[in-house]
Amino acid sequence: MPEALTTTELSARQAVVLNAEPGSPGARESSLGGPPLWPADEPWPYCAQEEHWTYGSESGNTEPIVPGAVPMVPILQLFARDAPGLEFPEGKDVLQVVWCALNHDDGPFLVSPRLYWRNEAQVVADGAQAGTPVAREGEYDEYNVPEVSVLAPTVVRDLPSGWETWNSRDGEGEGDEDGHVIASKAGGWPAWTQPPNWPDCAEGHRMEHLLTLTGDIQLGDCGGVYFFRCRRCPEQPWDWRGDCH
Repeated sequence: MPEALTTTELSARQAVVLNAEPGSPGARESSLGGPPLWPADEPWPYCAQEEHWTYGSESGNTEPIVPGAVPMVPILQLFARDAPGLEFPEGKDVLQVVWCALNHDDGPFLVSPRLYWRNEAQVVADGAQAGTPVAREGEYDEYNVPEVSVLAPTVVRDLPSGWETWNSRDGEGEGDEDGHVIASKAGGWPAWTQPPNWPDCAEGHRMEHLLTLTGDIQLGDCGGVYFFRCRRCPEQPWDWRGDCH
């Protein structure tokens, strides 16, 4: 596990709380679970892992349903105009997350996500897909799919969680839990519910927190799904973690 953060690194950061509200977003709006602005010439991603499964929608069913290749599910679309202070890669102004909404026993956590950066004007100019494939019953787990929602982002000051301060190298962290934001958010600090598990990139750089998704998606007893990126590497690699209550 990567080394803990130092006390001097445990300072307030700006975060954008997503504030998901049930609605009917369009493809050129920020949303949770809404239709994405997807390039017409880019195939929609599918998951064909052998070890993904669900119990299905029937109450009391304990026999796993194990489908084959299934379409991934739109999770988050966030436009730069709705995320003040969040630095997008050069030439990009849309962040998208999709994932396979089945359960995966052989991964770091239940779902299997992918993350994309796009340029809105470029996608519109080149042509966007009129619609994307929809996962059918048995091709997703209902706990892994968010309610389709519009976003009403707000900028907040976010302090690290108690997990971060308790695990600081010198053991003298003094985090203010009243200032730690536990919500789906971009930037700021991960809303860990278990001890921190910060990833490093392949070059050994500590990645920075990009997104926390929690509360708006049930994921069983999941605490949250956390996305990270390394801005020190030109290609800006990303990684993710998940934890539970």
